[in-house]
Amino acid sequence: MTKRLQAFKRKMLADRDVRASRDALGDEFNLARELIAARVRAGLTQVEVAERMGTTQSVVARLESGAQMPSVKTLLKFAKATRSRPIIKLLAA
Repeated sequence: MTKRLQAFKRKMLADRDVRASRDALGDEFNLARELIAARVRAGLTQVEVAERMGTTQSVVARLESGAQMPSVKTLLKFAKATRSRPIIKLLAA
């Protein structure tokens, strides 16, 4: 990360409302990182994952953006497409 980007991030996270919004979306962003990591490990593009899932590249891009939480059915399709094994855990907070 560049120094300018780091400085901007620090400035933005100094704002309580921005920090709260980021924290509220933490689970979505963590899931998005996992989806991207699975696709990269499989050596696939978004188009290839979409074809294997029977959907479009834009759907895969939205899943990887963290903008919305996918259904379990969609997660299972993504896992199969990326030759991954999904593990769902509920941990104490």
